[in-house]
Amino acid sequence: MRQSSLKNGFPAGNPIANALVVIAGALVIGASIVLGFFAFIALSGIVLVSAAIIGIRVWWLKRKMERAMGDQGDQRTPGAPGGVIEGEYKVVDKDHDEA
Repeated sequence: MRQSSLKNGFPAGNPIANALVVIAGALVIGASIVLGFFAFIALSGIVLVSAAIIGIRVWWLKRKMERAMGDQGDQRTPGAPGGVIEGEYKVVDKDHDEA
C-alpha cells in the first residue's frame, strides 16, 4: 500500500494561491537577507569604532604611564644614564671597631 499526498508541498490546492505563497516566501526570505546584511554591517561598524576608541585610550594611558615613570626615574638619579646609580662605600671591619 503506497500512500502519497499531493498536498505535501503547498497548503492550498489552487495554483494561483500556491504562486502567491511562493512569491511571498521569496520576498520574506530576500528581505530577511537584506536586513540581516545591513544589521551585520551596522554591528561590525559599532565593534570597529569601539575597538578603535579602546585601542587609542589604552595607547594614551600607556604613554602617560611611561612618561610618569620616566619623570620619577629622572628625579631619583639625575644624570645617571641607564638607571645606574654611582656611589662610594667603605667596608667596616667588625673586629676593628671593637678594639
